[in-house]
Amino acid sequence: MKPLVAIVGRPNVGKSTLFNRLSTAKKAIVLNEPGVTRDRNYGDCKWKNREFIMIDTGGFEPVSRDALLVQMREQALLAMEEADAILFLMDGREGLTPADLEIVGMLRKVEKPVLYGINKMDTEKQDPLLLDFYRIGADRLYPLSAEHGLGIAPIMDDLVDALPPREQAEGKEEEKDRIRIAVIGKPNVGKSSLVNRILGFERTIVSETPGTTRDAIDTPFELSGKKYVLIDTAGIRRKSRISLKLEKYTVMEAIAALNRSDIALLLIDGQEGITEQDAKIAGIAFERGVAPIIVVNKWDLVEKDERTMGQYALKIKDTLKFLDFAPILSVSAVTGQRVLRIFEVIDGVFGEYTKRIPTGELNRKMEEITAAFPPPLLRGRRNPVYFGTQFAVKPPSFVFFVRDPSAVHFSYERYLANRIREAFDLGRVPIRLIFRKKAREGRK
Repeated sequence: MKPLVAIVGRPNVGKSTLFNRLSTAKKAIVLNEPGVTRDRNYGDCKWKNREFIMIDTGGFEPVSRDALLVQMREQALLAMEEADAILFLMDGREGLTPADLEIVGMLRKVEKPVLYGINKMDTEKQDPLLLDFYRIGADRLYPLSAEHGLGIAPIMDDLVDALPPREQAEGKEEEKDRIRIAVIGKPNVGKSSLVNRILGFERTIVSETPGTTRDAIDTPFELSGKKYVLIDTAGIRRKSRISLKLEKYTVMEAIAALNRSDIALLLIDGQEGITEQDAKIAGIAFERGVAPIIVVNKWDLVEKDERTMGQYALKIKDTLKFLDFAPILSVSAVTGQRVLRIFEVIDGVFGEYTKRIPTGELNRKMEEITAAFPPPLLRGRRNPVYFGTQFAVKPPSFVFFVRDPSAVHFSYERYLANRIREAFDLGRVPIRLIFRKKAREGRK
């Protein structure tokens, strides 16, 4: 799993600028106004061949009672709790403020690496401005300019060196064959009830061990002779200092669990119906490449007739078009209704999630698929699919060689994906297609 790094600090100190410089996903909005970043942004980063997830938090003022700043303060506190390392950013031009000192006091109580960056240090003439910051008592300060890319290497070198060590071969040898299941969803959809119901059935609990880098409890167990690990996002943190009234905070929990999962049980409140937050969490599961199963909980409380579930499923698929392949189940964690059915679906989905297609078989089928619907013309010529092979599982991932990868239209890629699903019984899992340029014949 990738470690999590949180950038925290007061509003308008340059957190989003630094995030945009380091992340492969340039999605934080940057304006010269305090408090622009109200929601956390998440981006995959890589430095010195070390991959991690960076969290761009909203700034906060520890003493402010303003509602917006209080919300951003809670948001940053949660990021500080969930992250493996923290990058605290201050404004070199503005100097050390009482708010900075209070944040430093909070960070001293955090038992994880904290690096102190002084941003907006654009020239050597500003070096005297650093002197005041030594009052915080940090072992090292890192002057930098996120806007101009100055001083980034020293702080990032030390940051990746401070991250937890890489997991060794997916952890213990005996856990390699276990199906890892994350239970995700917004607050009050019944995650804890479902976990308790699952672990309350007849099964053998092997052990309860803390997660390698977080406090999540992973519970290995066996059911009907098959081995699983249940990852309970509801127990990732005991957030006594955070109200968590805002549902967007659950995104962090979902990422932490999905990073080391095969299957994601996305819980939806059957009475409330699918919401924007459900869609956001579902999107993260899709981006992370896990196999999602949509579980509509509290089904015993839903007024229904013989058409209810069908209509409900259509609405979910219409809202979550990117997950139109995901199985949908209705259960009641409280009564146990159809909960064991979840594992029948998990076993089938995992079989597809780990399936390998022989290269010869794949290419024979691709000839039929492309002959039935040839690729669109490219400057009067076809852009044929010459050859393909599967290069990974979890999820099944394929690379195809074509004349011009940039000319493969999204609609044709979707056509190929759908036909591959049908041809190789991959209808309930995400698949990944990558297109590469075919080398010219005779080239060395």
